[in-house]
Amino acid sequence: MRVCTSAGVATMSVTVESAGSTDIGRVRKNNEDHFLIADLVKQLRVTQTSLLPSEDGGWKAGVTGHLFVVADGMGGMSGGEVASGLAVETISWYVAKTMPWFYRHQDGREVELEHELRNAVRVTQDTVKDAAEHSRFRRMGTTLTLACLLWPRIYVVHAGDSRCYIRRGDTLTRLTTDHTLAQRAVDEGVLTASQAEAAGLGHALWNCIGAGQKDVTPELHHTTLQVGDELLLCTDGLTRRLTDENLLAILKRSDSPARAVKALIEAANEAGGQDNITAIVARTGQVDDPNATKTHTIALSRAV
Repeated sequence: MRVCTSAGVATMSVTVESAGSTDIGRVRKNNEDHFLIADLVKQLRVTQTSLLPSEDGGWKAGVTGHLFVVADGMGGMSGGEVASGLAVETISWYVAKTMPWFYRHQDGREVELEHELRNAVRVTQDTVKDAAEHSRFRRMGTTLTLACLLWPRIYVVHAGDSRCYIRRGDTLTRLTTDHTLAQRAVDEGVLTASQAEAAGLGHALWNCIGAGQKDVTPELHHTTLQVGDELLLCTDGLTRRLTDENLLAILKRSDSPARAVKALIEAANEAGGQDNITAIVARTGQVDDPNATKTHTIALSRAV
C-alpha cells in the first residue's frame, strides 16, 4: 500500500509502499500464521454543524503512521490459528481504541508511547490466555511481532521468534531477538548455535503469547529510519529456510514489496517449506512532487 506521510516539520514527503502474504508451506495441513498491515489516520468525523465545510471537504488528516503485525500460532490442530488470529485482532482493537497515544512521540513523550506498546502486548497475552482457559485449546499460543512506523521513527515490540529486519542499502539488520531456549543458551555461552539446534532447543520458546505462560515479557526496540529503508517482518517459516544473506539478496533484487514477498515465500518453499511462511515488506521512498497524485496498490493474500 503506497501512501504519503508527512516527515515531521520538514517539507519532504515520504511514501511507504507495503505488501504482505502468508502461505501454508509444503508440509503443514493448516496455516497457523496471521498478519496485518494498517494505516493510522487522524480524523474528526463531523455528523452535524452550522459551519460551512472546509475546502477539502472535512476536518481530517491523511495517513500519519503505519502498523505491521505478524503472528505465528502454536498449539496443534486449529489452536495455533485461533491464537494468532486472536492476537492480531486484539492488537487491532487496542490500537483503534487508544489511537491518541500513538502520537505522543511528536511532543517528546516517547517513553509513554513505548509503555503503551508494551501494554498492548500484555493485553493480548491476557486475551489469549483467557480464551485458552475457556476452550479446548488450553495450550494454544502465538508469537507476536509488531512494528509501528511514525515517520521517521519505527517502534518494534515483540515476543517469540518471529522477526523484524531493516534493510539499508547493502546491510540487513535484525532488530529483534529470538526468544528461544537455543538463543538464550548461545547468548549465555552455554552452547554453540549448532549444539543448541542439535539439542532441539530452536523450537522451544521461553517467551510468547499464551501457550500456558502466566506472563509475557515484551521486548521493545526503536530507531530512526532514512528514506530508502526497507522493513521485513516474518515468521520462522521463512528464517529457518533462508539465511540473512538469502533474505538480503531477494530484497535487493525485487523492484517492489509485492514482488519481494512473493519471491521470499517461493524461496522458502523451494528450500523445503516445512512450516507456514508469512512475510511483510514495507519500503520507504521520497516523493519528488508532494502534490502529485499517489497511487495505491494492495498486495495482500493468504494461501491455505
